[in-house]
Amino acid sequence: MTTTSEKLQKVLARAGLGSRREMEAAIADGRVKVNGSVATLGDRVEARDRVSFDDRPITLRAADEVPRRVIMYNKPEGELCTRKDPEGRRTVFDRLPRLKGERWIAIGRLDINTSGLLLFTTDGELANRLMHPSTEIEREYAVRVMGEVNREHVVAMVEGVMLEDGPARFSDVQEFGGEGINTWFHVVIMEGRNREVRRLWESQGLTVSRLKRVRYGNIFLDKRAKAGEWTELSQDEVDDLAGLAGLESRKVPELTPDEKNRWSRDKNKRRPVHTMKRGGKPDRGDKKR
Repeated sequence: MTTTSEKLQKVLARAGLGSRREMEAAIADGRVKVNGSVATLGDRVEARDRVSFDDRPITLRAADEVPRRVIMYNKPEGELCTRKDPEGRRTVFDRLPRLKGERWIAIGRLDINTSGLLLFTTDGELANRLMHPSTEIEREYAVRVMGEVNREHVVAMVEGVMLEDGPARFSDVQEFGGEGINTWFHVVIMEGRNREVRRLWESQGLTVSRLKRVRYGNIFLDKRAKAGEWTELSQDEVDDLAGLAGLESRKVPELTPDEKNRWSRDKNKRRPVHTMKRGGKPDRGDKKR
């Protein structure tokens, strides 16, 4: 770190412990100490400070010392975007490659019934920038809609509608095939509010029967990652994401032999995906692939 002070939650996120929002919650819960005293929101730290998280010492690092790795994950329906679920349901973190001394930070979220592209990184600053509304990163979704969609519906959603948590709109809507009451559309949205895509369609009296994210910024979901699988992004792809976030490029570190073996074993793991039954309860009867 430099000799200037920085916000505590920013330093913790940079260390790969979670997103800034998660670190703010951890500080509020009293899980963080600075120089032996329980930290409070608003605290700032310097390189000489001693910081611990859940009583484990944390190494403070400058921004250019943090490894910047990014993986693309193809989330199936039925998985939760949380690290642990009290009910024992599958989470998106269950299949990810294991890290030593770092944590994968999710760039955005998808609800349990939404599938598709999720990005994870070890760089908390990159995650924060890509998720922050001011960055205006495009998210593209493939949507199957039940009901007759007319031009007035599309115009209303592009011009904007008022939802319970404020105005919302699609920046683009394109019909993408299908017929009758099951027509596919691709829509683009500039923020990641809870269930925003579904709620926009519901505002027009229409129901989303399938929802899949296919793009985040300049990263498209492709055949490198089938449902329930992940792939590491290339140097060029990571640099492009950093550029969208207004950050300088940084070399993606090469995997050590131990990491290669561990990641290969993790990638070959196959666990059943708990699909959702009617009523919202997970079906645990799926056979292993």
